[in-house]
Amino acid sequence: MKLLVLQETDWIKRGPHQQHHLMDRMALRGHEVHVIDYDYLWKEDKERKIITGRKEIKGAYKIFKDANITLIRPGMIKISGLDHASILYFHNKEIKKQIKYFKPDVIIAFGILNAYLGMRQAKKNNIPFVYYLIDHLHTLLPGRFKRIIAKQFEKVTLKGADKILVINKGLKDYAVEMGGDINKISVFPAGVDLERFNPQVDGSAIREKYGIKKDEILLFFMGWIYEFSGMKEVAESISTTDNENQRINLF
Repeated sequence: MKLLVLQETDWIKRGPHQQHHLMDRMALRGHEVHVIDYDYLWKEDKERKIITGRKEIKGAYKIFKDANITLIRPGMIKISGLDHASILYFHNKEIKKQIKYFKPDVIIAFGILNAYLGMRQAKKNNIPFVYYLIDHLHTLLPGRFKRIIAKQFEKVTLKGADKILVINKGLKDYAVEMGGDINKISVFPAGVDLERFNPQVDGSAIREKYGIKKDEILLFFMGWIYEFSGMKEVAESISTTDNENQRINLF
């Protein structure tokens, strides 16, 4: 199967996230994976070209070296305000090119603008379109105006998706509120690599290092702490519990 993946962050510098783990494994299973990404961190580059051209990188794995991922980074305008707007032209052009020459069997999107473009082109070319939500996407953008515009793109894409995948029940509710068809939504939780994280491993050394007793429960959070992450509520709940539940620690 040929998979065309769309995202609006740097595939190489960011993560690994859900899509990296999944696509590396899909490639190892023999599927052809092409990823279109976006140079989200362009302001950190020392070389400041205003307009950059298309780049194609073979073997753009993130987890497994044998995962043969082809990464395509379309051109862009590296000027604040025009950087995201340039996605509409450069990414749309690249998506059309991939459909013509790569001929994907399915398009899977993780972003906002290029997800919308991918959905439109998928419908025109009768290609199944999957919208994979791992966050409240539009709320992550800086600036109220950007969030308002992004929300509308996200809504239209959700309504037009053939399938919507979310990583938890909270995002399922979010997708429905945003106009997604509940009959097209599936909860697809993040998995655990038991070869790397064996549940039978002896954690006594880690407990001793951080002063966690054997009978204490450790809650571990990994990720960005946004307003909607729920960490504030969890911390407040733990701090106000009775003595019976004081065995809980939050890291």
